[in-house]
Amino acid sequence: METTASQAPGRCVLIVGGGAAGWLTACYLATHLGTERAGGPRITLLESPDIGIIGVGEGTFPTTRNILRTLGIEEAEFMRESQAAFKQGIRFDDWETSPEGGVHNHFFHPFEAPYLGKEELDLLPYWLIQDPATRPPYAEAVTFQKRIADARLAPKRTYQGHYCGPLNYAYHFDAARFANVLARRAKVLGVHHLQGILREAVLDETGAIDHVISQEYGRMTADLYIDCTGFRAELLGKAMQVPFKSASDTLFADRAVTCQVAYPNPNAPLESYTIAAAHEAGWTWDIALANRRGVGYVFSSRHTTDVRAEEVLQAYLARSGGNAKALDLRHIRFEAGFRTSQWVRNCVAIGLSAGFLEPLESTGMVLIEAAVNKVAEFFPHNGPVDASAGLFNDLMVKRYEAIINFIKLHYCLSRRQEPFWRDNSAPESVPERLRMLLDIWQYRPPSRYDFVIDHETFAHFNYQYILYGMNFQTDYQAAGRALPMQDRAEQIFARIHTFGEQAAKDLSAHRATLKAIYDNGFVERGPTAPPALVR
Repeated sequence: METTASQAPGRCVLIVGGGAAGWLTACYLATHLGTERAGGPRITLLESPDIGIIGVGEGTFPTTRNILRTLGIEEAEFMRESQAAFKQGIRFDDWETSPEGGVHNHFFHPFEAPYLGKEELDLLPYWLIQDPATRPPYAEAVTFQKRIADARLAPKRTYQGHYCGPLNYAYHFDAARFANVLARRAKVLGVHHLQGILREAVLDETGAIDHVISQEYGRMTADLYIDCTGFRAELLGKAMQVPFKSASDTLFADRAVTCQVAYPNPNAPLESYTIAAAHEAGWTWDIALANRRGVGYVFSSRHTTDVRAEEVLQAYLARSGGNAKALDLRHIRFEAGFRTSQWVRNCVAIGLSAGFLEPLESTGMVLIEAAVNKVAEFFPHNGPVDASAGLFNDLMVKRYEAIINFIKLHYCLSRRQEPFWRDNSAPESVPERLRMLLDIWQYRPPSRYDFVIDHETFAHFNYQYILYGMNFQTDYQAAGRALPMQDRAEQIFARIHTFGEQAAKDLSAHRATLKAIYDNGFVERGPTAPPALVR
């Protein structure tokens, strides 16, 4: 069997590999470009029935809401089918210092941007000049999201409609179930689905892919091939031999041991943030889905062993209410890094085949979203298929580099004394640009002008939450003497506290809210949010 571009009026796209990367790519391209039945490209996805989904994080960033809305997937359907729960941010346990005497430290990275209000007053300078001994943590001073998440409340009400709510949020979900939701939508949109095993990718004399060979369908051709084959990178890596740039000199984690943990009962209270707990040679993620927890220990094989990693994970589970004796542990190996050319001739890599950094801050889905958005924007309806490849590669490489800096920020600020953490704080392991910014930020806080928006996943305030959550010192006293609106700032700080009081009364328990959504969906009625909860 041979599939060719001549079978359709538009160009032919072959996506090799399913999972979240493959099916999200298929859905997005079909939504934005149309399919052959409307004069758009013919989009085919070849998926192996024998390869499972990695699913090392099962967490997302708030941008996923916009993607799902664009794809025409109802939020209630997606959440129910994926066993999704709300995620309002990340709680970082023991990252700054090791626990002493059983006493743990933590800080919160909320998804909500710092409150500006009608005054549009940047509160950070006013927070910096407050007494460090008495001021609240930065994230708690400028948002009330931590209060809501700590109370295990949902970030929205069931009458506020799909993808809307008074607080910014993302999701935790089951990766395999999520891929099924995307697959159903893609097929409705006109994507062709073939189940088969890729045997070989054959190159032409220029180094482009001439065709691929499937065990079930024989020779298959396309105008554009999209590699969603995960870590194997069957097309861009294995066949085309595009090199991989390691980031292991900056990001040391290269292993994970993971498990699924049942709740003690189906009505157990449900967290609405990821818990990232630091340990001697890495950190654990603890993600709450509606039907289970996903827990994993991310660690450096240069600083510990697989056996010790299992012991650390089991000790964490014993402390956090998991059954440490009845675990089906899974070990995953990876190398942090990315391919510096992710669009080469007629092949684009998306997802793990393009690169992987580590699960911290759930950047895997964000990078898939960023790549597929650009493929749709740059799609070659005619002319050279790789006309925009250089621009695509430049934008994606700079995005990977920016994310590496943001992830490294979490590690290099730590004052823990284990070898893993000492090595992470060594200046030679910190990228030059991040070192430069840290030097600048000793005397002024991060600004939006420090970043190029088209290269960034995280805004300047995300950096602020990590910096000041880790008690980074910015000497702002000289500037603080001249700040003109200190009384107004204090009023806004008080207003935020009041908003938190009201929100804690108005919002419902996370578990109960999920049950209502699963059972009845969203009922769109009433105001989007009371005035007190509007940013």
